[in-house]
Amino acid sequence: MDIKGIRGLKDRLQSLAVFGGVLKDRPMAGLLEYLEEVAAGGGQGVRLYSQFVSLLYEENGGNLSLYVRDVCYRNENVFVKAAGRGEKPALHIAEAAGRELEILQNVADLTSGELTEPLCYGGYLPRYVTEKTDITAGYMERAAQTGRYGYGKYAVYPMFIIDENAEIIPVKNPDGITLSSLTGYEEERRAVVENTAALLKGKPAANALLTGDAGTGKSTTVKAIENEFYKDGLRLIEMRKSQLYLLPQVLDELAGNPLKFIIFIDDISFVGDDDCFNALKAVLEGSVSARSHNVAVYATSNRRHIIREKFSDREGDDIHLNDTLQESVSLSERFGLQVTFRRPDKKLYLEVVKSLAKEKGIKVPEKELFEMAERFALSHGGRSPRHARQFTDALVSETLRP
Repeated sequence: MDIKGIRGLKDRLQSLAVFGGVLKDRPMAGLLEYLEEVAAGGGQGVRLYSQFVSLLYEENGGNLSLYVRDVCYRNENVFVKAAGRGEKPALHIAEAAGRELEILQNVADLTSGELTEPLCYGGYLPRYVTEKTDITAGYMERAAQTGRYGYGKYAVYPMFIIDENAEIIPVKNPDGITLSSLTGYEEERRAVVENTAALLKGKPAANALLTGDAGTGKSTTVKAIENEFYKDGLRLIEMRKSQLYLLPQVLDELAGNPLKFIIFIDDISFVGDDDCFNALKAVLEGSVSARSHNVAVYATSNRRHIIREKFSDREGDDIHLNDTLQESVSLSERFGLQVTFRRPDKKLYLEVVKSLAKEKGIKVPEKELFEMAERFALSHGGRSPRHARQFTDALVSETLRP
């Protein structure tokens, strides 16, 4: 590509309106900076090219075609938002989107040799790779099925958290646990899976409370369900108890999104007159301001009554003291689905151990394996799936020898 071609590509990128937001992404911004430098005849082309390639390496290992495709998929713009609302984008917006995707396809097809040709540099330059990809066809398919694929950050990541600025941010290395890798508690999990399937189908779905002994797989179940249904349009947003006052704000942000969401609150409990209590109560009771058709709350707790009641709570001069106490101890009753994960008996515990040992390739005679597993459980406070996993992990790492 000669100087004229570089200038033309620069101008075409700067003309993006529907997809203008992609130019803020770091590798794309680096590419545009390089194009501007070369088009102006500046002397920093080699440095800026190498800087762009470095950003591309960090992004996905250096595949320009897949990067451009993905940055288009996660771009939140007026075209895909209209599609997400079930509306037909205005003709001029649809036309602009189509033309701009052609420009971005040109970028995706650009080889490192073509990009560096105007530099006339005889030294070594880092290279990136490209591959055949139809960005327009892929993008239009996803836009037509936003309820499955989503857009913006939700198009790329399955799990999210709330940061200190009250922003929903992706978990870039989420737990990859799957339902097929879990042993035991099939009936308990089935209830939660069926409830999630109803949510995805747009049917009434209950808010769910998973209670029971520590280490029995409550949180693991929720994460495994997210991984199971990610491709069907399910996303998980984990909130800490201290963040529950943000629930109305989060629900407002999600209300117009075509995807379905689980708000996940792990190990929840309250003490006394907690400020976050009312925010959660409003959502569970489905108040006008809190009701949302595409969101369900899934919480876990080691206690069935998730209000920690003290004897002092039963004292005082509250005229309606009984009503106050009843409200506190019955928050769990406001979850439409309650599932209890009880500590496993010996048979189930050893089934979990056996399954995990097979999964991890542990070659220990079954009798010896079970004897060691029982000793491990005894020394760690009892049987649980968590202790089974810790036991097999210790065998794999050779910190626990047969």
